[in-house]
Amino acid sequence: MNEKILEINNLKITFNGLFQQVCAVDNITFDVKKSEIVALVGESGSGKSVTVKSIMGLLQQTQIDGEIFFEGQNILAMKEKELSKLRGRNISMIFQEPMSALNPVMKIRTQLEEILKIHNYKCKISYAEKIRSTLAMMNISNPEEIMERYPFELSGGLCQRIVIAMAVICQPELIIADEPTTALDVTTQAEILCLLKETAKKIGSSVLIITHDLGVVAECADRVVVMYGGKLMEQGNVEEFFYHSKHPYSKGLLVSRPMNFNGRYPVIPGNITRNVNTIDGCPFAERCKHAQDICKKEFPKEQIISEEHKVWCWNTESEEV
Repeated sequence: MNEKILEINNLKITFNGLFQQVCAVDNITFDVKKSEIVALVGESGSGKSVTVKSIMGLLQQTQIDGEIFFEGQNILAMKEKELSKLRGRNISMIFQEPMSALNPVMKIRTQLEEILKIHNYKCKISYAEKIRSTLAMMNISNPEEIMERYPFELSGGLCQRIVIAMAVICQPELIIADEPTTALDVTTQAEILCLLKETAKKIGSSVLIITHDLGVVAECADRVVVMYGGKLMEQGNVEEFFYHSKHPYSKGLLVSRPMNFNGRYPVIPGNITRNVNTIDGCPFAERCKHAQDICKKEFPKEQIISEEHKVWCWNTESEEV
């Protein structure tokens, strides 16, 4: 489990704004090991989705610095033809909105078959049987019937199962799931998370899951990477995150969970930083009650708490949120 399948080194992503360049991701480094589920956590606007789109090679008109290695190959050095072979076959993505990810005028069978044909996927059984068995793996009780349906004829939960089937049908080494349970009811969310975790284990895939829902993290993650304002705040295994968090932002996320409701929802005061270009220090400093002068002047160096636990903060000893 120590072999790294994905390695991101000093990644910086800058967009060309109307009046100035906007830095969305600033010098982040983390990895995903084989057969591991890593949760990339943070509020909306933290840089999570931009990070995973850079892994998939889906960003345009941006300046990307650093390295993204997938199985030893630098994705940022690949040409579009090489990326096209990689996407869907070796790295697949589950998008937030299943109805947007599916073609409304194509049958489910046709959409799944298209993926197999594009990647010239070799299997010992027919494509029809491969599709049927993949849908059955999604705990769909009547796969033969569902294959012949259109997306608009299916529920949101069933469409999300189809989207997961599309992501795993070629048995990729890495699955990227961007808020996979958005807009689903609580019961369906739990079923989808369990399905994703079991399927990844069954086919031997690693998973990078993007979320701001800590219930999702607790349910399926092995390790957690916390982002804020385009920078890394903390990373460690899931137990360390929930029980021994060091960064005030991580602690704030934990306290803000709805399970702690006692008459009024607790929140982290202030608004998220949108442009780290204008900040020399920690982007969370303006919202942090423990911030010192140095926090606003200089971004902290990595502090190693344990082999897996790292934090970027000047105030790691503070227990109060």
